[in-house]
Amino acid sequence: MFESAEIGHAIDREVFEAEAPLLREALLEAQYELRQQGRFAVIILLNGIEGAGKGETVKLLNEWMDPRLIQVSTFDQQSDEELARPPAWRYWRKLPPKGRIGIFFGNWYSQMLQGRVRGTIKNAELDQAIGGALSLEQMLCDEGALIFKFWFHLSKPQMKARLKALQDDPLHSWRISPLDWQQSKTYDRFVRFGERVLRRTSREHAPWYVVEGADECYRSLTVGRILLDGLQAALRAETPRLPQPHAAPLISSLDERGLLDSLDLAQALDKEDYREQLVAEQARFAGLMRDKRMRRHALVAVFEGNDAAGKGGAIRRVTGALDPRQYQIVPVAAPTEEERAQPYLWRFWRHVPARGGFTLFDRSWYGRVLVERVEGFCSPADWLRAYGEINDFEEQLTEAGVVVVKFWLAIDSDTQLARFQAREKIPFKRFKITEDDWRNREKWPQYREAVEDMVDRTSTEIAPWTLVEANDKRYARVKVLRTLNQALEAAFARD
Repeated sequence: MFESAEIGHAIDREVFEAEAPLLREALLEAQYELRQQGRFAVIILLNGIEGAGKGETVKLLNEWMDPRLIQVSTFDQQSDEELARPPAWRYWRKLPPKGRIGIFFGNWYSQMLQGRVRGTIKNAELDQAIGGALSLEQMLCDEGALIFKFWFHLSKPQMKARLKALQDDPLHSWRISPLDWQQSKTYDRFVRFGERVLRRTSREHAPWYVVEGADECYRSLTVGRILLDGLQAALRAETPRLPQPHAAPLISSLDERGLLDSLDLAQALDKEDYREQLVAEQARFAGLMRDKRMRRHALVAVFEGNDAAGKGGAIRRVTGALDPRQYQIVPVAAPTEEERAQPYLWRFWRHVPARGGFTLFDRSWYGRVLVERVEGFCSPADWLRAYGEINDFEEQLTEAGVVVVKFWLAIDSDTQLARFQAREKIPFKRFKITEDDWRNREKWPQYREAVEDMVDRTSTEIAPWTLVEANDKRYARVKVLRTLNQALEAAFARD
């Protein structure tokens, strides 16, 4: 795979000096058009042999292009803040917005390669990490990102010669790190596992480019031309027409009964039973959140449901058991301009709690397959692929020790109507009712179908949905607390 990058490519300095200004001008024009269009972000991943010119290339790109529109991120050893969250969190929070360029040193490929070379992970774990990288890149590209992956290569003799030259240069010897010399000793293993990674992760939407790094002029022009060609092609391209995807329900039924019809919405608690059970479940929850075993976990609670189903009241009873410093509530509304410039899961990734933390989402990432689906804010292709992306997201959370509990608070149409009318009559509740609520009510069948499809496709063993019969608010609040308690106890038991 690396043979062509070891034959000694070189370009005369005169040729470089003649071509570089033209290339620089074209790259600047493409960069400003990228910002003006604002249709997609550009992500550049840099990997390869130490001493092959990764740093020098990025420095040159910053000179050739507008550095104010380039965000360079380096991922070295994980910080305590990063270690307390899922591994992908550190990358999600550094994604460039649409119209900008992000350059990632020490990215997800660096981490898996170093782990395999050092022997801290085996081939099976490497392949699992490769699968995660492919899923992430596929999702980013589906969201519009343009990904360039560069492997800067040197032969073993070239690497040693370059390190020796840098060591003998007083102005540049500081650039040699212990990692450089370590890699010179593990070169064969690094290249072998690097080939394994490149072979399995080069895809049409995010291919690898192997660049010979021995000659500075050749290396710089090669990277610049690849970036320019890719940028210009993406800027010229119109949004492709997607084929009509399969949009049938996951589980088909020959009669009209659905999952929500199986709920007994008549379940209720009288006031006395409610007070007794509420206090008991809140005390139980408070004790679990203070348990020392909670230090190994975080808790994420997702609250979805029909309008006026009582999500706010249920959340207040949950948080009423805790000190306000123990939790964060994230109300989810229409995305902001900042959020629209990122992949849709970005605004949720940044609120993932650290170990010991608790985040409640009042509405959530499921908006993509509910509101956005029903209201036509995204295409069928977008919301259909979201099921798999959401399952992957929740799997990453659970693998990092996060306990994910998801609630759908269900009420019938008559109960919703009564609550809407009551809100209009009570002055301090009028803010809760809007024109959108009445408009959404007219699409009750479409939302019902979307909910049942959502549960069928995303209720998994690691993150199951809990359907809450919410015609009676007292019953719903107790069931929510009891479910949270059971989920934490089950997680502690697995430890």
